[in-house]
Amino acid sequence: MSAVHAAIDLGASSGRVIAGRFEDGRLRTEEVARFPNGPVAVPAAERTTLHWDVLSLYAGAVEGLRRIAPVSVGIDTWAVDYGLLDADGALLGNPVHYRDARTDGVPGKVFAHWPAERMYAVNGLQVQPFNTVFQLAAEAGSARPAAARDLLLIPDLLGYWLTGVKAAELTNASTTGLVDVRERRWAPEGLDVLAESFGVDARGLLPDLVEPGTVVAPLRGDLGGAAGAPLVAVGSHDTASAVVAVPATTPNFAYISSGTWSLVGVELDAPVRTEASRAANFTNELGVDGTVRYLRNVGGLWLLQESLRTWREQGKGVDLADLLERAARVPALGCVVDVEDARFLPPGDMPARIAAFAAETGQRAPEGEAEVARCILDSLALAYRRAVRQAAGLSGKDVEVVHIVGGGANNALLCQLTADAVGLPVIAGPAEGTAMGNLLVQARAVGAVDGDLSDLRRIVAASVETVTYHPDGPQTLWEGAARRI
Repeated sequence: MSAVHAAIDLGASSGRVIAGRFEDGRLRTEEVARFPNGPVAVPAAERTTLHWDVLSLYAGAVEGLRRIAPVSVGIDTWAVDYGLLDADGALLGNPVHYRDARTDGVPGKVFAHWPAERMYAVNGLQVQPFNTVFQLAAEAGSARPAAARDLLLIPDLLGYWLTGVKAAELTNASTTGLVDVRERRWAPEGLDVLAESFGVDARGLLPDLVEPGTVVAPLRGDLGGAAGAPLVAVGSHDTASAVVAVPATTPNFAYISSGTWSLVGVELDAPVRTEASRAANFTNELGVDGTVRYLRNVGGLWLLQESLRTWREQGKGVDLADLLERAARVPALGCVVDVEDARFLPPGDMPARIAAFAAETGQRAPEGEAEVARCILDSLALAYRRAVRQAAGLSGKDVEVVHIVGGGANNALLCQLTADAVGLPVIAGPAEGTAMGNLLVQARAVGAVDGDLSDLRRIVAASVETVTYHPDGPQTLWEGAARRI
């Protein structure tokens, strides 16, 4: 049997260990462990704070690794969040969740010292209140950064516990707001602002940057059959790994990494840092093999996930497959919302928030679960339409086809609505794009496969079945819906 590679793939709602084998030019994957993930509300002196239970995630990852004997390991997670370590290497509390309210109003305070235009010229980053630079500014005056000696983003923290080596993988680091996207290095200007204006010495906390594909260190000797396997810095931002696994046959593609969040954009060779790009709130996140992921984070299936949770708490037994079947029969575009509206970011009663948005915009609020689900999916497709068109226009890149990877690729209604809204063919799959991209980069680093991104994508294309959706219906319907929000 061929050698096995292990992807530790942590998402906002669950973590997994995926085993990958390369046979006859194809990548075969198998889930060997799955464990829950989600925000944990912890009361403190002043207010309740949302945290990640990172210790449980680490335990789940270790248990999965012990079940196999991998020849390499890679880790990918969400972006921006971090753990702080003291001088003994001990964790100073569980990492704060990006949906926590501590950064409310903080971007404006940072812009007073590092103007938004100047910041964008350096980091090229979409302004999101949870970007690491804003989280660090929110920590000003607290005990944690004063006691800290190291700051590690989530995949780097897990990597440190597995190997004892501290490093900052570049694709995830580029979401912090503290990386110069032109030079692919830490940005002195941002570090100075944090130190001089907020009293947070991030320069002394951050480890050296490494490019994806770097072999970091062997795993510790007490990890069973995984002991000694090299940890590879893959595209540790899950979107970076997902984009590696886009089975594109043309360079003129847009991608949508669709899951709890939706990342919509194009792949470029250089960042776009124009004023028009900043005004459109597009981001330049760094990718594998020197690429740039030029994209917008436009929200995602989080709205549907939270709606399902709310209904179940209300005692309604809602089955997702049945819900989507009923939603497909609801007339299109009856009500749409701006999925990027800040009210939809924190956990809570999404159906009630959607109804409030509808009332504020003069629309009839959706009634019942099927209408709410249809509103969410129509609204996501509308956001995808806007982001794809803006990405193409701002970057000057032609787009002939849209690829949807991630969990959203399994949602046939969303994929068809996206094709209808964008007016281009949509190719859905693979749903396991993040894990596949992770496995491909680590396998290449240890010599199991070779080639550039095009070669890796050919392996993906040979390994999965995709579904193509063609646009149906007039674009005028979507243009009219866009004017409502």
